Amino acid sequence: MDEPFGALDALTREQMNMEMLRIWRESGKTIIFVTHSIQEAVFLGSHCAVLTAGRRGWPIFSDRSAVPRALPIKTTATSSAPIARRIYASLGLGTGS
Repeated sequence: MDEPFGALDALTREQMNMEMLRIWRESGKTIIFVTHSIQEAVFLGSHCAVLTAGRRGWPIFSDRSAVPRALPIKTTATSSAPIARRIYASLGLGTGS
């Protein structure tokens, strides 16, 4: 899915993120979700990749360490913060620590 929640207001977007996780849990299906929001990618994803611009889209960051998904999901969970910091660092926007 390519930016399916991009046009939504913040509250509706959060509700849809939670619904997406519920659907994923119940279906057991693989979902490829494209977003420009690092926080959304880390929150929703069990794997994250950052691609370069252009036709080839070479990965500049890839993390295959799954973020635990316990139910109920807490929107304030900090377990994904280290991954988000590493993503920002790979983009030259932080230290990664």
